[in-house]
Amino acid sequence: MLKGKKIILGVCGSIAAYKSALLVRELVKNGAQVKVIMTDAAKEFIGPLTLATVSKNPVESSFVKNDQGEWTNHVELGLWADLMLIAPASANTIGKLANGLCDNLLTATYLSARCPVVIAPAMDLDMYQHPSVLGNLDALKSFGNQIIDAEHGELASGLVGKGRMAEPEHITTYLESYFGRSQALAGKKVLITAGPTLEHLDPVRFIGNHSSGKMGYEIANRCYEQGAEVTIVSGPVQVKKDYDAINVVSVQSADEMLDATLNHFPDTDIAIFAAAVADYKPKTKADQKIKKNDDSMSIELVKNKDIAKEMGLIKSQNKKQFTVGFALETNNEEENARKKLEKKNFDMIVLNSLQDKGAGFKHNTNKISIIDRNNITKFELKSKAEVAYDIVESIIERL
Repeated sequence: MLKGKKIILGVCGSIAAYKSALLVRELVKNGAQVKVIMTDAAKEFIGPLTLATVSKNPVESSFVKNDQGEWTNHVELGLWADLMLIAPASANTIGKLANGLCDNLLTATYLSARCPVVIAPAMDLDMYQHPSVLGNLDALKSFGNQIIDAEHGELASGLVGKGRMAEPEHITTYLESYFGRSQALAGKKVLITAGPTLEHLDPVRFIGNHSSGKMGYEIANRCYEQGAEVTIVSGPVQVKKDYDAINVVSVQSADEMLDATLNHFPDTDIAIFAAAVADYKPKTKADQKIKKNDDSMSIELVKNKDIAKEMGLIKSQNKKQFTVGFALETNNEEENARKKLEKKNFDMIVLNSLQDKGAGFKHNTNKISIIDRNNITKFELKSKAEVAYDIVESIIERL
């Protein structure tokens, strides 16, 4: 997918700059032409000679190349590329890009580029969570730039958390996916349920679960990139869609999610039930906050309707609707998943087990198996973005 593609790689001042040599090697190995632009700060972490050697092109870093005043034309660089990749992207450079500041060759080339731009941040834990950095990343997304989210792990400071630049092979996979988009879902309407539902006991308290919604939103992004018209029926989550054109219907309770799903399902070609819907709800909801009076408290619960099962019952054979379910299991995983496949009239089910480290709620990774009525395909632990790619590709193959 990268063969013949022209890529500008921007390298910023970050300890993760050492990975840029590995990244260039991966890109070149896959057939890409790579030109590297470094900031001055990046040179403190890795030498230009290393990147020039692996890229087989001179490394650029300043507007003026030599004492004779030879100019590095940032406009030509921006027009040359099929894609501009900034990895690692430091907090400093992210701030400049988001606010149109142009004081070095890298930022000038970014402002001149007409090609897509992909940004892979790298910084320490607290920096990455700072509201100013998050605001700048949101601004870059709103400009149409793609963000490859930082990964969780040990950081240069010794802290452990989110901030590591995505691994070179993960970035390469992302770019291959980007260039390999076939628009296979063009003209299709996709409905996705995502996140948790909250079942209120009173105006303050509720029954819920730990679903972050990340998996559902990543699937929505991949479906949109394949040309689909996408609607997410979403419980309360902190994640955001990557594309403004994705329609998000926000709900809280299982009843609200059922109503919204029923409203959109008849016109849907593909429905993906990724939400973690509460199985039960309180029989009654108190109008006022329940006071703490006794040592114990009993709450009568009643069963919620199974949204995926309800849609399976009304699934249109004439429209040939394709439905996908999720099974999060702790034991007898494959057996229980296959029962759900039949019971809820799914065409395909995605199984993940809480026994697998890094899978399930809250993680940025997942390990899945995809099951249909004839086959089971098992995948290794991957980022949820990569898992979403596998799921959407599996749907396309079956269509």
